[in-house]
Amino acid sequence: ARFDKMLSSNEIGTLITALGTGIGREEFNLEKLRYHKIIIMTDADVDGSHIRTLLLTFFFRYARPLITEGYLYVAQPPLYKVEYRQRVEYCYNETQLQVLMAEMGNKANIQRFKGLGEMMPEQLWETTMNPDTRVLKKVEIEDGAQADLMFDILMGDEVEPRRRFIEENSSLANLDI
Repeated sequence: ARFDKMLSSNEIGTLITALGTGIGREEFNLEKLRYHKIIIMTDADVDGSHIRTLLLTFFFRYARPLITEGYLYVAQPPLYKVEYRQRVEYCYNETQLQVLMAEMGNKANIQRFKGLGEMMPEQLWETTMNPDTRVLKKVEIEDGAQADLMFDILMGDEVEPRRRFIEENSSLANLDI
């Protein structure tokens, strides 16, 4: 039922068509790929993280060669824009922001991006889309069996393993709610 539900999604259908490869072990054909770089770009908040996780699950389950052959990337949009005098810096996490604020002092102007839609088109281009300045992370699988297990725990139908994982790892969370 989950596979049928996924395929009924307009967004997933459009993605499959755009890639041109088909999906699944039987129909996937990497030679038909229409792009050399597939970039997942979502908001840098909890909702964006959830969407990114769903997309990574889709690629891992139904188009894994896109990952193993190095075609899949995740864009890293900044969380903050910091301005002081003529200087403009973008921070991608709280630690970078704290370091920059210690350097610039409290007189800096800080803009918190809650999503990509809050950026001006020029900012989105400069920080997330321009090949010369954007930050991308290549999606890689270090341990296929462990990755498979984690996707089963976190995205599977069974609630108990997911609950247990959350309880055991909740102290590591850095939530941006």
